[in-house]
Amino acid sequence: MSQQNPVSTTSATVQVFASPGSWIESSAVDQCHQVAALDGMIHVAGMPDLHPGKGAPIGAAMTSSVLYPFLVGSDIGCGIAVFPFRLKRVVPERLATRFPDLDAPLDPADLGDVEIPAAYTDQLGTVGRGNHFVELARVDAVLDDRHAARLGLAAGDTVLIVHSGSRGLGERILRAHTEVHGAGPAADADAYLAAHDDAVRWGHLNRRLMAERVAAALGAELGDPVTDECHNSVRVRDGSYLHRKGAAPGDGRDVLIAGTRGTHSFLVAGHAGAEAGHSVAHGAGRKMSRADALRRGKVKHTVEELRRTTVGSLVVCGDRQLLFEEAPTAYKRIEQVIGDLVAHRLATPVVSTLPLVTYKTADVAPRRGGRR
Repeated sequence: MSQQNPVSTTSATVQVFASPGSWIESSAVDQCHQVAALDGMIHVAGMPDLHPGKGAPIGAAMTSSVLYPFLVGSDIGCGIAVFPFRLKRVVPERLATRFPDLDAPLDPADLGDVEIPAAYTDQLGTVGRGNHFVELARVDAVLDDRHAARLGLAAGDTVLIVHSGSRGLGERILRAHTEVHGAGPAADADAYLAAHDDAVRWGHLNRRLMAERVAAALGAELGDPVTDECHNSVRVRDGSYLHRKGAAPGDGRDVLIAGTRGTHSFLVAGHAGAEAGHSVAHGAGRKMSRADALRRGKVKHTVEELRRTTVGSLVVCGDRQLLFEEAPTAYKRIEQVIGDLVAHRLATPVVSTLPLVTYKTADVAPRRGGRR
């Protein structure tokens, strides 16, 4: 579905940046219009990975004179970081057995002098469930020499991709609002923004700590992130509130747009303007609900088939249901999403990455030749 020109609503405009060949559910577009009808809304921009969410679309940048916490959601500060990750030997079968348990939080006593936003240590250093992951990947192709050189990336480099957010902290912040105001606007925007900013900083720290845990376990040299951008946030821009739900900053930022555990991902240089909410897509975007992915996947695949992808990468996941729910077939084609961003002049692809090992949850089953 494609909407090339803004569509007027009672109070705002809606524009979806997708080509006719893109898979965009009508229910997701309907949600964009529902959001546009809220008091104070100015503009809603749908990204090419747009899909329906709980009460609000995912893959959208929404500008308003009013701050709506539910448009950000509970996983405030969720984002993707990419770290240079240097290993002496890259043997995926061996490395898959050495990933640490990223469901187990760090002991606060081991954090030393680390400054923790909001002093919230529960779940610190953990990945969470859903579409969160930690992935060892290889730079497969350089698509823009100038930008790749600026970021210090070359074909064959190994990187660690970390996708997670503020975990229980963000959930607490949203719940404190919704228990009193439901889906209504923030009663005290400054107070919400202060808590929100703590959660965003916590998310950045959480991704860094997970990268350090994996580097220590795999014996790798960890570099500073080449990008670490969140895609669930709100910020004040030009006197308005710019809400992003599953949309990454595209105003001169470098962003990793995740494919799936069995496809490429793409690091892009964003240059999106106001019509796109200064934003770009954050991933491939779901095309199946979790229930549909589970039902269809069990007919087509076995658990062991899902532990090794069609590109030869390995999946570490002890949750069988999650294996099916997050199967590559549950998502849209990442190449289509990137193509739409390019066609609408929102981003320039810099490099593509290909997964080697994708961690979802601790593996509870022994692998051949490996540990539990």
